[in-house]
Amino acid sequence: MSVRLSHAARSVPRARPDVPQQPALARRSTRLADPEVRRDLIAEAAYFRAEQRGFEPGHELEDWLAAEGEVDAALAIGLPSAAN
Repeated sequence: MSVRLSHAARSVPRARPDVPQQPALARRSTRLADPEVRRDLIAEAAYFRAEQRGFEPGHELEDWLAAEGEVDAALAIGLPSAAN
């Protein structure tokens, strides 16, 4: 008896060189926390970054991205984030 695989089952997703790949550790860390909890931790960390700068406008995205990296790194190694 032969088994026939559909086209989708035969195709193996490959990394595209033109698209930056998220490190495996970061991908794993985002699965360790509930998305709402993760978002709240990031928002809090970004707020504290802005507060340290005196809420100077124009750095919101920078604060968010830095906080996201900080929270994801903390989640990846199982530590509480700096926002806590």
